[in-house]
Amino acid sequence: MPTYQYACTECGHAFEEFQSFHDDALTECPSCEGRLRKLFNAVGVVFKGSGFYRTDSRPSSSASDTAAPKAETKSESKSDSKPAVAASSTSSSD
Repeated sequence: MPTYQYACTECGHAFEEFQSFHDDALTECPSCEGRLRKLFNAVGVVFKGSGFYRTDSRPSSSASDTAAPKAETKSESKSDSKPAVAASSTSSSD
Protein backbone atom coordinates (compact mmCIF):
# COMPACT_ATOMS: atom_id res chain seq x y z
CA MET A 1 0.00 0.00 0.00
CA PRO A 2 1.58 3.34 -0.99
CA THR A 3 2.39 6.14 1.42
CA TYR A 4 1.26 9.66 0.51
CA GLN A 5 2.51 12.88 2.11
CA TYR A 6 0.17 15.76 2.82
CA ALA A 7 0.64 19.30 4.15
CA CYS A 8 -1.97 21.77 5.36
CA THR A 9 -2.05 25.09 3.52
CA GLU A 10 -3.31 26.95 6.62
CA CYS A 11 -1.45 25.59 9.68
CA GLY A 12 1.49 23.88 7.91
CA HIS A 13 0.86 20.50 9.57
CA ALA A 14 2.63 17.77 7.53
CA PHE A 15 1.94 14.04 7.79
CA GLU A 16 2.03 10.74 5.89
CA GLU A 17 -0.98 8.56 5.15
CA PHE A 18 -1.15 4.94 3.93
CA GLN A 19 -3.82 4.76 1.23
CA SER A 20 -4.89 2.40 -1.49
CA PHE A 21 -4.68 3.44 -5.13
CA HIS A 22 -8.47 3.42 -5.22
CA ASP A 23 -8.91 5.78 -2.22
CA ASP A 24 -9.65 9.45 -2.84
CA ALA A 25 -7.03 12.02 -1.82
CA LEU A 26 -7.47 13.63 1.59
CA THR A 27 -8.77 17.21 1.49
CA GLU A 28 -9.21 18.22 5.15
CA CYS A 29 -6.45 18.72 7.74
CA PRO A 30 -6.92 16.53 10.86
CA SER A 31 -5.49 19.30 13.09
CA CYS A 32 -7.26 22.48 12.00
CA GLU A 33 -9.70 21.23 9.35
CA GLY A 34 -7.92 23.40 6.79
CA ARG A 35 -7.24 22.57 3.17
CA LEU A 36 -4.61 19.89 2.39
CA ARG A 37 -2.23 19.61 -0.52
CA LYS A 38 -0.44 16.47 -1.61
CA LEU A 39 3.37 16.60 -1.53
CA PHE A 40 5.39 14.95 -4.28
CA ASN A 41 8.96 13.70 -3.98
CA ALA A 42 11.46 12.14 -6.31
CA VAL A 43 10.87 8.46 -6.98
CA GLY A 44 13.54 6.15 -5.61
CA VAL A 45 14.08 3.98 -8.68
CA VAL A 46 17.56 2.92 -9.78
CA PHE A 47 18.16 1.20 -13.11
CA LYS A 48 21.26 -0.98 -13.05
CA GLY A 49 22.85 -2.78 -15.93
CA SER A 50 24.39 -2.07 -19.28
CA GLY A 51 21.53 0.15 -20.39
CA PHE A 52 18.45 0.22 -22.52
CA TYR A 53 18.35 0.56 -26.27
CA ARG A 54 15.80 2.05 -28.60
CA THR A 55 15.37 -1.32 -30.31
CA ASP A 56 14.41 -3.08 -27.04
CA SER A 57 10.76 -2.10 -27.37
CA ARG A 58 10.38 -2.26 -31.13
CA PRO A 59 7.72 -4.43 -32.78
CA SER A 60 8.70 -7.96 -33.71
CA SER A 61 8.71 -7.15 -37.45
CA SER A 62 11.84 -5.01 -37.18
CA ALA A 63 13.43 -7.51 -34.82
CA SER A 64 13.00 -10.28 -37.39
CA ASP A 65 14.54 -8.08 -40.09
CA THR A 66 17.70 -7.63 -38.05
CA ALA A 67 17.79 -11.29 -36.94
CA ALA A 68 17.89 -12.69 -40.50
CA PRO A 69 21.31 -11.26 -41.48
CA LYS A 70 22.83 -12.41 -38.17
CA ALA A 71 21.71 -16.00 -38.79
CA GLU A 72 23.30 -15.99 -42.25
CA THR A 73 26.63 -14.72 -40.95
CA LYS A 74 26.71 -17.39 -38.25
CA SER A 75 26.13 -20.19 -40.76
CA GLU A 76 28.88 -18.80 -43.01
CA SER A 77 31.35 -18.58 -40.15
CA LYS A 78 30.62 -22.18 -39.12
CA SER A 79 31.23 -23.47 -42.64
CA ASP A 80 34.49 -21.50 -42.82
CA SER A 81 35.75 -22.84 -39.50
CA LYS A 82 35.05 -26.54 -40.22
CA PRO A 83 37.61 -26.95 -43.05
CA ALA A 84 40.27 -25.19 -40.98
CA VAL A 85 39.72 -27.60 -38.09
CA ALA A 86 39.78 -30.62 -40.44
CA ALA A 87 43.00 -29.41 -42.10
CA SER A 88 44.74 -28.92 -38.77
CA SER A 89 43.70 -32.38 -37.55
CA THR A 90 45.02 -34.11 -40.71
CA SER A 91 48.34 -32.25 -40.55
CA SER A 92 48.85 -33.25 -36.92
CA SER A 93 48.28 -36.96 -37.72
CA ASP A 94 51.06 -36.97 -40.41
